[in-house]
Amino acid sequence: MKIVNSLKTLKTRHRQCRVIRRRGRVYVINKSNPRYKARQG
Repeated sequence: MKIVNSLKTLKTRHRQCRVIRRRGRVYVINKSNPRYKARQG
């Protein structure tokens, strides 16, 4: 899982990326390709 400052660019890497908030943190998840997982901050 990558930890980055901005998730906006990571969201556009793949069509099925979703931005989700969990426990005050922001995540990018992708069910079809878990390689694109990321967390903000």
